[in-house]
Amino acid sequence: MYKYDTYDQQMVDNRVEEFRDQVKRRLAGQITEDQFKPLRLMNGLYLQLHAYMLRVAIPYGTLDSRQMRMLAHIARKYDRDYGHFTTRQNIQFNWIKLEDTPDILAELATVEMHAIQTSGNCIRNISADQYAGAAADEVADPRIWAELLRQWSSFHPEFTYLPRKFKICVIGADEDRAAMRLHDIGIQMVMRDGVLGGRIHVGGGMGRTPMIAPEIRDFVPADDLLSYLEACLRVYNRYGRRDNIYKARIKILVHEIGADEYRRQVEEEFIAVKALGLDPPQAEFERITQMFADPAFVADDGTAVDRSDPDFALWLDQNVKPHKQPGYAIVNISLKPQGGIPGDATSAQIDLMADLGERYSFDELRVTHAQNIVLPHVRQADLYTVWQQLDAAGLAPANLDLISDIIACPGLDYCSLANARSIPLAQKITERFADPARQRDIGELKLKISGCINACGHHHAGHIGILGVDKKGTENFQLSLGGSGAEDVSLGKITGPGFDEDGVVDAVERVTETYLGLREEGERFLDTYRRVGMAPFKEAIYG
Repeated sequence: MYKYDTYDQQMVDNRVEEFRDQVKRRLAGQITEDQFKPLRLMNGLYLQLHAYMLRVAIPYGTLDSRQMRMLAHIARKYDRDYGHFTTRQNIQFNWIKLEDTPDILAELATVEMHAIQTSGNCIRNISADQYAGAAADEVADPRIWAELLRQWSSFHPEFTYLPRKFKICVIGADEDRAAMRLHDIGIQMVMRDGVLGGRIHVGGGMGRTPMIAPEIRDFVPADDLLSYLEACLRVYNRYGRRDNIYKARIKILVHEIGADEYRRQVEEEFIAVKALGLDPPQAEFERITQMFADPAFVADDGTAVDRSDPDFALWLDQNVKPHKQPGYAIVNISLKPQGGIPGDATSAQIDLMADLGERYSFDELRVTHAQNIVLPHVRQADLYTVWQQLDAAGLAPANLDLISDIIACPGLDYCSLANARSIPLAQKITERFADPARQRDIGELKLKISGCINACGHHHAGHIGILGVDKKGTENFQLSLGGSGAEDVSLGKITGPGFDEDGVVDAVERVTETYLGLREEGERFLDTYRRVGMAPFKEAIYG
């Protein structure tokens, strides 16, 4: 767990006081909303349909119990007793009063948290694999590199006003649990001939024009990584379009000039950047690395987990993943109860997760790309106790990666950009597929819902994706199939004409029933779709 040094703390404290003065002037009418808007966005404060929304950064999704408890406190004191965990591994509070925001930011600063660069045309929260430091398949802990990138990108003078927002993801394994290639820059840490480095992908993203990032370099030695990323950003900052918001992302630049030309310019820029000495000295790298040392694991006594409780056994099979350390496990806490709002947790639930993290997971928790929470280091001997407490709090649906584990944006219930409501649709789908046995029979099926083309719900990457659109003043939902954000990354294809809310729920059911009738032994939904193509699903949907 990274801990602030004096520079980190002073930077955050200064920003709080600066924003306190800006809010004071806005409330006094000394500056207009148009003048205030860029100032509040630099502090993660959005004006939504009904109230202000504050987005709080959780760097690479990692936080401890005191930070988690602070989020619960803010939910109780300043919001409506809940928070919404996002696909960027952040948390959003949807009912914030403007006059309270300086105090909220000040309270966050006491536990090494802030809302800096959670909005605006800058480098946003660095995301990473939620199993970092715990997964048996990783070659390097991506949090170390994510933290280096956080420090490099915070208030970077050249990249504070990029052509458009910019998102970076770091993973350390072949299995991609963070949609790495759907980011502006995606980095996979790899080993080559005993040397650690990064495989670099540039130009991915969703939104209006979804694209999968092409590989720009297959290996950048770790000693050069920061300089290489600086070169990638410089080329974008120089040539990225500022005249058209819809063509401003780096994915458009890479697409229009071509990956080869972009690569050529980056390599040329890299030579100049490397000479500046931007890469951290070994002592600083070692200081950060020590922050992410393994906790004090105890030796495995070889005792098997008692699976006699059938509900516990189902949860074990679905939500608990193998750990690199014998005797330990990775616990996924589902924030997707039947009829619930994906990613939402009450203050009491947030407090409970903080307690469990402190007591059973070496005081560490993670927010996931799929809007769930992870306890990364739980002893197998403690799994039953953890499950009992989660179950009592409504936090133990055994549905990880099943059809009810839906990713959804807040949609038209909150967002001023949305065209349709995502939340009621997600609730209807979970109710339609409420039978746990049916969900397990369908197997892995990642369903994702966005309320508008900005794709905050990542519908392009859903095995089944749903996009809400405005059709002559009414909500309409487009259905797409075949997307994936994992290492087998792909973009979904639209099936055809859209549906109303009930119609799209029926369409999802017809798609799943068609899959069950076509699948071969061992196939996931995505495997079957890729084998047979769109035609049988389209026939089942439209007749």
